[in-house]
Amino acid sequence: MKKEAGLFLKGFAMGAANVIPGVSGGTIAFISGIYERLIKALKSFDLSILKLFRQGHFREIVGKTDLKFLSILFSGIALSIFSLAHILEYIIKYYETFTLAFFFGLVVASSLGVGRQISKFSLSVLITFFIGCSFAVSVALLTPMEANDHWAYVVLCGIVAVSSMILPGLSGSYVLLLMGNYALMLQSISHLNFKFLIPFVLGCLLGLIIFSRLLNYFFDHFQDATISLLTGFVVGSLLIIWPWKTTHYIKIETREKAVGYDWYFPSFDYEMIIGVGLILLGFIVVSGIERLGTKG
Repeated sequence: MKKEAGLFLKGFAMGAANVIPGVSGGTIAFISGIYERLIKALKSFDLSILKLFRQGHFREIVGKTDLKFLSILFSGIALSIFSLAHILEYIIKYYETFTLAFFFGLVVASSLGVGRQISKFSLSVLITFFIGCSFAVSVALLTPMEANDHWAYVVLCGIVAVSSMILPGLSGSYVLLLMGNYALMLQSISHLNFKFLIPFVLGCLLGLIIFSRLLNYFFDHFQDATISLLTGFVVGSLLIIWPWKTTHYIKIETREKAVGYDWYFPSFDYEMIIGVGLILLGFIVVSGIERLGTKG
């Protein structure tokens, strides 16, 4: 029962993270110790599942797909999104610096903890870390592209967006914005425009199938290098989470979306003192998350 509760809380944290700029659900899954199991569970969904479903072998489906794990995790994610989304959006809007300071401390400390999972350091591990870090930093510095409603590009957006959601440190919606089609997909969802929704969902399914298998392969054959690469993604994403910055937004329908940042170092005042305190608090919270990871 404790394991199920811990897993549900991890899902709850993953859902909450999706509202925070620069923090992805994949980051929370990674730092809480369930990332590899999540990738393997997603990979297990293939054509054989349809065959088992048609034959009514539901018990085999549960065993093959780790369905209990996914059900508890996604229940936590769903409850978090529906119950906390508006609260977290309000906090981000009026207390962005303090909120990001807490998450900055959490992610920094977590990166150190995850790095300890590397069993043997080598040149390849160091190189993959810098590749991951450089990629995440470059994403933060990119300028959004123009919109493109060609069906093939919409499929590509689905593939890239869902792959970004799986990767720690990368926000799927932010990457979709960089590709220029965030507004298009938001409007398509709002107005149920299946002309764009169908190719996008097709791309998401294709990306999920391909990317989960690719990650699972690398975990099985190059575990240290893969952990190092993902740690680099998380560390590089700290540029977006840095609390002291000016965020540039564009308004898309009724929502504002971040499109760029101007970073700065804080002056010594009450905001800096509170921010540093929240960074330290993030470090303290990580110990609790890591304990859940060892139990889950």
